[in-house]
Amino acid sequence: MKSTALAASAALLLLPLTACGGSAEAGDGSDVTITVGYQSKTINTVTAGTLLRSLGYFEKELNSLGDGKHYKVDWQDYATGAPITAQMTAGKIDIGSMGDFPLLINAARGKQLGRPTHLVSVTGYNLRGGLNTIVTSPNSKLAALTDLKGKKVSTSVGSAADGTLVRALQRVGIDPDKGVEKLNQQPAVGASALSAGSADALSQFVAWPGLLAFQGKAKALYDGAQLNLPTFHGVTAREDFAGQRPAVLEAFLKAQSEATDYLNAHPVAAAEKVAKATGLPAEVVYLYNGAHGISTFDPAVKPQLVSALKKDVSVLKSAKLTGDIDVDSFVDDQYVKKALGTDYAKRLTATPAPAASEVWPKGAQKTLSFKSPSELLSYVAKHKDGIRAAYVPDATTGTLWFADKAVWVTDGGRLLPFVAPATAKSYVAGHGGARVITYSEALGRAS
Repeated sequence: MKSTALAASAALLLLPLTACGGSAEAGDGSDVTITVGYQSKTINTVTAGTLLRSLGYFEKELNSLGDGKHYKVDWQDYATGAPITAQMTAGKIDIGSMGDFPLLINAARGKQLGRPTHLVSVTGYNLRGGLNTIVTSPNSKLAALTDLKGKKVSTSVGSAADGTLVRALQRVGIDPDKGVEKLNQQPAVGASALSAGSADALSQFVAWPGLLAFQGKAKALYDGAQLNLPTFHGVTAREDFAGQRPAVLEAFLKAQSEATDYLNAHPVAAAEKVAKATGLPAEVVYLYNGAHGISTFDPAVKPQLVSALKKDVSVLKSAKLTGDIDVDSFVDDQYVKKALGTDYAKRLTATPAPAASEVWPKGAQKTLSFKSPSELLSYVAKHKDGIRAAYVPDATTGTLWFADKAVWVTDGGRLLPFVAPATAKSYVAGHGGARVITYSEALGRAS
């Protein structure tokens, strides 16, 4: 089953080599088409995709080049990174965005097929790995990773979420190849499999875990931030395209930076724009992309992210998805450095905003921040009918989660939220007198 799944993945990458399509290469005259591959619902990439497209910043930057060319942007939306890589290696997509593991496959396929690509910027990241989560059905009796032994787990092989699954299982002594029955499925298919009971758990990337939890269709089993390993999404460009049209690539990266600034300055408005474009609930978008969301947006290619990318290679090699990858030669931040100028050095050393509890009141264009989860609960208890969403950071990992979906622990006078039951129980085991309580009980204690 696994070899069949891997073969299917390889076929997906190779099939489009004969596909029709256009890219900047076709623009030898005054009319030039730039083809951008993005993942609208992978909302950790919005500054290079959904939000950027909505704001029109790339087109504006292209129009200001003043080189006598008439530019058109062809935005192509995909569910995962694999088809974007396939189209890039076929010369049909110029710029693409995808997660860290797909980026490595992008590097490997590009080199293998004579269409080298380069990582040119980052979209969103989480330094602990909180962008990926393993979830189970709402009524599942599974309470810890060790319970997955012998179970069916859906994931997208070769994705960052698959990498989280592999590493998490290894840490608890389960062979990720033989200890579970891995189902290689697209995120939407996996979500349906979980609901139908044909999968016991689902390991996926942003925004699927948060979406399913918000809809009441899943609950968290494992917070990817427990790995304490950075995960991110980034922008990749074909080497030949970058060489032929460096000004265009720089224009894209300037536009990405502007979209990043917009998101950081107007997180609620940005969430609403992304929600409108994708059909995702704005509350879910904000969970990841908000002021204190799981994802931090910054185009700078930070050293710790490159270091994490190098560590990811071994996971893909063990799955026989790639061979050795020269990460240093794949990473090329010269274009984003030039695009951002002196601002790049500042971005390179910037750190994520500290974790905070937030409430999004109904009808409000801004959220309210609280110093502690207890203060948030006190506010929610007094304004139950006026709350659109409430978010709290995990007490140990800092991963933001919906307050009513979190696992709550009382410890003396404190009320502490956790994304997953296992981390809550671990905390209780190490703190005498602490115990797990329901969300209703937590509200009652805070009011």
